Amino acid sequence: MSALVWTAVGSLAAWLWLLLGQGFFWRTDMRLPPRREPDGWPSVCVVVPARDEAAVLPDSLPSLLAQDYPGRAEIFLVDDGSSDGTGELARELARLHGGLPLTVDSPGEPPAGWTGKLWAVHHGIGLARARAPEYLLLTDADIAHAPDSLRELVAAAEAGDFDLVSQMARLRVESVWERLVVPAFVYFFAQLYPFRWIAVKGSRTAAAAGGCVLLRTEAADRARIPDAVRHAVIDDVAVARAVKGSGGHIWLGLAERVDSVRPYPRLHDLWRMVSRSAYAQLRHNPLVLAGTVAGLAVVYLVPPVALFAGLAAGSAGAAVAGGLAWLVMTVTYLPMLRYYRQPLWLAPSLPVTAFLYLLMTVDSAVQHYRGRGAAWKGRTYTRPDAAPEQP
Repeated sequence: MSALVWTAVGSLAAWLWLLLGQGFFWRTDMRLPPRREPDGWPSVCVVVPARDEAAVLPDSLPSLLAQDYPGRAEIFLVDDGSSDGTGELARELARLHGGLPLTVDSPGEPPAGWTGKLWAVHHGIGLARARAPEYLLLTDADIAHAPDSLRELVAAAEAGDFDLVSQMARLRVESVWERLVVPAFVYFFAQLYPFRWIAVKGSRTAAAAGGCVLLRTEAADRARIPDAVRHAVIDDVAVARAVKGSGGHIWLGLAERVDSVRPYPRLHDLWRMVSRSAYAQLRHNPLVLAGTVAGLAVVYLVPPVALFAGLAAGSAGAAVAGGLAWLVMTVTYLPMLRYYRQPLWLAPSLPVTAFLYLLMTVDSAVQHYRGRGAAWKGRTYTRPDAAPEQP
């Protein structure tokens, strides 16, 4: 058989493995686990790191203030050196909406060895410790929560005896580029970190979604959060790995009523979101980068190429293997498109999106070697972090 046929067969074999052997990553039924209301509701402190978030805060902070939580809860918003009046706007929103008590404070510039966000989280947790909460909710300033979000998270953690419960917020999908890129982003994440494996005690797979992480304070102390991950660019995965590595039981799933309100209208915006941390995920290793690029090409790009090249060259083997691989790929993408309420005819376009992610990953490495590292909101992190190993 020709090299094209062998490559197409290899791609098909990879897809059959992904379909059946990668934790059924393509399914979207991992929602909050069974939960029951506890006899007594534990206390919770909500920590919100915020840097230049005035544009999204009016759509997110009121949802936290309005939480219908039966126990004691309060919010600590940490203004991480904002230049757009984020802190004052937060205070004004609290005055207008009322609800849970809000404290706004600023930690100053992070010391060497800390990323800005984790320094803000460190400061927020320090403020929260004075209240001796049983749980910490770490959530981003662009995340809007349904009124019962905190209640549901705590009930799930108590019922399942979880040390960490995280929901991947539903990202915004309104622009053309968001529709093309965002569902695939979550699909690729679930492929790398199958949610079912994360919930298994003793498994190596650990991940969380930084926009919504409920963390038992005792588990945070045991895992030395956030000090143990202070230099991590991919902080949510690092936190989950630290908690699980210290014996904690963790859970991650898709959100029903937790939404990101941050817009990514242009390809440039989405490109920056992905490329800022892609090479950090690969541990800044050129060999891992080369393997990742090759893997993306074989798994996502070979099927359509083999199909069309096989048809053009009269190679039935290449066309059949490539077509079947593309079909399996398309079928596994359908549940994610349904979850994001997107037209199912977008599913065959996944190879195009995968090619964009390949370019974003390469660009992330290029920016790193140019000394720009992971640039975000005026800060650049050039030092490799302790990003968790891939599962």
